[in-house]
Amino acid sequence: MNDMRLTKQDVDMQDVKISAKGVQVFYGDTHAIKDVDVEIKDKTVTAFIGPSGCGKSTFLRCLNRMNDTIDICRVEGSIQLDGENIYDKRVDPVQLRAKVGMVFQKPNPFPKSIYDNIAYGPRIHGLAKNKADLDEIVEKSLRRGAIWNEVKDRLHAPGTGLSGGQQQRLCIARAVATEPEVLLMDEPCSALDPIATAQVEELIDELRANYSVVIVTHSMQQAARVSQRTAFFHLGNLVEYGETGTIFTNPTDPRTESYITGRIG
Repeated sequence: MNDMRLTKQDVDMQDVKISAKGVQVFYGDTHAIKDVDVEIKDKTVTAFIGPSGCGKSTFLRCLNRMNDTIDICRVEGSIQLDGENIYDKRVDPVQLRAKVGMVFQKPNPFPKSIYDNIAYGPRIHGLAKNKADLDEIVEKSLRRGAIWNEVKDRLHAPGTGLSGGQQQRLCIARAVATEPEVLLMDEPCSALDPIATAQVEELIDELRANYSVVIVTHSMQQAARVSQRTAFFHLGNLVEYGETGTIFTNPTDPRTESYITGRIG
């Protein structure tokens, strides 16, 4: 019996893609994130939920060092990707962001052609030897972004000419073009209509076959639909973390229950 338990534990450890321990975030004197411990699994969609200003986006931005771009921001504690500390001085944040891609709340295609939106990352990271390689990466990424069939005949048209939902799928395709291992999404559907939202949600479900996906969402319904694991943040604390079904139907912390039933938020 013990042998089996050990094996399961070993398997669970292998599943962990990102491990955060004792993470604190300060904006000047403001203590935005307080002592967060969380293990994010590979090939799983993890949702961060909680009221506005609870720290979920701030914590998400720690996972690819986007907070480094804010002068007054200080991050303490340890965040490991595949067992390596991403805040180690030897880690190049640009290389890290190729491995940990990000999709923002508002679709933000570059003011370039659809083709160049996708080709930009692979070019700067030297992932293509020649034009044929680049063509292949562009097609594969647009297929992964579930938008190839809509844009294949106008690859040299500007990405900004697409609809909002198409722009967001283009941004997802752009994020996967550098062959990341983790995809971070900060409220990726909040600027989209219900049909575009459904398309992006379907895409998120497909992407977890290849990536660890972490999504910040203000919509509990969305978290319930797309994620396998959910973390509930409140006032900078990680209150509860576990399987999505359990968090929504049988939370252990009264604050989680209050948020899910609409009493706080």
